[in-house]
Amino acid sequence: MTTQVLQQQALRIRSALSDYTILAKPGIVSLTLVAALTGIYFGNRGIIPDLGMMLWTFILLGSATAGSCMLNNFYDRDIDRVMRRTSLRPLAAATVSARNVLIAGLILVLAPLPLMAWLVNPMTALLTAAAAFGYVVVYTMMTKRRTPWANQFGGIAGALPPVIGYAAVGGGLDANAWILFVIMAIWQQPHALSLALKYRDEYAKAGVPVVPVARGINATKQRIAIYNVLLLAVSVVPYTLGMAGMFYLATAIILGTVFLGLSLRFLASPRAHNMFLFFFSIIYLVVLFSTMVFDALP
Repeated sequence: MTTQVLQQQALRIRSALSDYTILAKPGIVSLTLVAALTGIYFGNRGIIPDLGMMLWTFILLGSATAGSCMLNNFYDRDIDRVMRRTSLRPLAAATVSARNVLIAGLILVLAPLPLMAWLVNPMTALLTAAAAFGYVVVYTMMTKRRTPWANQFGGIAGALPPVIGYAAVGGGLDANAWILFVIMAIWQQPHALSLALKYRDEYAKAGVPVVPVARGINATKQRIAIYNVLLLAVSVVPYTLGMAGMFYLATAIILGTVFLGLSLRFLASPRAHNMFLFFFSIIYLVVLFSTMVFDALP
């Protein structure tokens, strides 16, 4: 085998790895693991958990999340070709085999479940299966193309990672786990709606009835503001439950007030979209959960 052939094979392998990494949506996987880590910490009552168990939870949950994203890309490849924002994704651009992506996605989702039941606990596996089913089947396949309420359904699945982390070490669920779930479920709405406003015309072209397409721009801006009012309210509950102290409370109030203020300013403006809100929502979640953990350290 010549050096040139070996170089070509290496190039194809690197290209394939890059394509599959894109399809796995590492940004979503990272946020999922940050949320799960928060749940792990509080599920173990502020004590650093067994590192082996935590590592298995991260690996298996990360795998299931990556696989779910691949299956989402597989199912949405037709509309991804229509939308300019997604037209260069590997499946939309046909740089990888759809069949291979389907197989890889199914393996990454299904293989971790029995391993998680064995190496972590059955409840964690069940919650992970529910999250994958909610995202791939309920959101991607059943509701995304049919109703503007799809984000609410997808938000339930997307809010489960901290609950999964909590169950991984605690074995059960209580009010602490569910308030993390509620925070994430509400947070996902202004996060997703901000992005949908930016790409409203592309969603309309692809026939996806996101809120800006089905209800209009101003109604979407109003919803973002309403969700941020709710988010500010629920973000202080971890303090009332004794999960974190005054430092977290102050941070939650400041973050929530800024987020709400930005959304109200956006509502009053003539602008049709505001991507700063989208990026700030990511900063908000990471800082909120990190502060919650930091303030609860013994």
